[in-house]
Amino acid sequence: MPWETVIGLEVHVQLTTQSKIFSGASTAFGAPPNSQACGVDLALPGVLPVLNAEAVALAVRFGLAIGAELHRTSIFERKNYFYPDLPKGYQISQMEVPIVGRGALEIEVAGVTRTIGITRAHLEEDAGKSVHEDFHGATGIDLNRAGTPLLEVVSEPDLRSAEEAVAYLRALHALVCYLGVSDGNMAEGSFRCDANVSVRPAGSQSLGTRTEIKNINSFRFVEQAIVHEAGRQIDLLERDERVVQETRLYDPERNETRAMRSKEVANDYRYFPDPDLLPLELSDAYIAEQHACMPELPAAKRERYIGQLGIKPEDATLLTGALARAEYFEQVAERCGNPRLAANWVVVELLGALNRDGLDIAQSPVTALALGGLLERIEDQTISGKIAKQVFQVLWEEGGDADAIIADRGLKQVTDSGAIEAFVEAVIHEHPEQVEQFRAGKEKVLGFLVGQVMKRSQGKANPSQVNDMLRQKLAE
Repeated sequence: MPWETVIGLEVHVQLTTQSKIFSGASTAFGAPPNSQACGVDLALPGVLPVLNAEAVALAVRFGLAIGAELHRTSIFERKNYFYPDLPKGYQISQMEVPIVGRGALEIEVAGVTRTIGITRAHLEEDAGKSVHEDFHGATGIDLNRAGTPLLEVVSEPDLRSAEEAVAYLRALHALVCYLGVSDGNMAEGSFRCDANVSVRPAGSQSLGTRTEIKNINSFRFVEQAIVHEAGRQIDLLERDERVVQETRLYDPERNETRAMRSKEVANDYRYFPDPDLLPLELSDAYIAEQHACMPELPAAKRERYIGQLGIKPEDATLLTGALARAEYFEQVAERCGNPRLAANWVVVELLGALNRDGLDIAQSPVTALALGGLLERIEDQTISGKIAKQVFQVLWEEGGDADAIIADRGLKQVTDSGAIEAFVEAVIHEHPEQVEQFRAGKEKVLGFLVGQVMKRSQGKANPSQVNDMLRQKLAE
């Protein structure tokens, strides 16, 4: 029987505020355990929460970016459960009336564009962290993270494959980074995902029993976890067994999901309005003020690259897929003055080298200014594109400056017409058969002859001059 996978994602986005959502304690990552937890975070008697205004602003900007309904009045509620890293015994969150209502995000997979619904995005505080390593069978509690502001983004169950889920996550990650809502650092937990997965017979409209896979912190692991979990559920159903609604963890080393606990429902948490926090009111003027702060978003940037800069659509999609990538490209283009040349080199040479060495663009050994300087030398015909690739490799492996590398290694392009004429005449003399073929109308042979001239000049001859000179000599 053919099966269809149904996926909904809950993404916890850590906001880029300097202090916590209900206290003045720092949110800086990497501090010694329990050094950034104040009385509010520790739930000491008599302390009261005070809402962080910047967290509200970031949530509103996100809502505007996804075309969502913004609730003019939203309410904070207490989500009650016991866990050692939750000192209050409840988490302050939003349930009935979140700050951001329904919106949508477009994704593209295999050339097909789909609109994925976003049910809601609500503000809440993070819990602390249980630490199990180095305690010899005991558990340590670090409350530095307790109270860190989160925006939980909940999608509709509109995703139909692991590939679509990853495309959605990448689009969401790019968006929050462009907005400055989050730094998106998955290794530090700034962007983490819970995946709700179910399967149903193809063509069915009813939803199957879902499981929730908690706290997946990489795009690759999300894809692997969903593929495994969907396969596990299909295997159960085809053996006439039932899928249990539960929370599961993904083990990337074994590439499997494991049961963690039975899945709670909203009633289990006994939500009720937090009596210490007033309803949050948003005015039209405030929303307009946040709209004015919005940067250029990925979709608009992509259209600008295509329409104004003449970048190929597929390259524009790749360049705008991450903020750091777009910023790198724009610095290169500004330095060399040729956006299309810059796009080609970033997409082909730079990203190819990064992928080969497993590096992120922030770790690139070649800076944007260094690559822009190299492309300047192509533009002013100091070197050819072929020689430029040699210079790029030196920049990648040794660093330095393109001009210095060109000078030190004698790579400057030969543009002297007399020298090029000598190379051309030698090649014509050495390849009479190809010369006759060209004169008989076989245009493609010219490419062979140009290649021979470039080889003789060790790649230093100006290709355009070589082409012109060959045609002139062959016409005599």
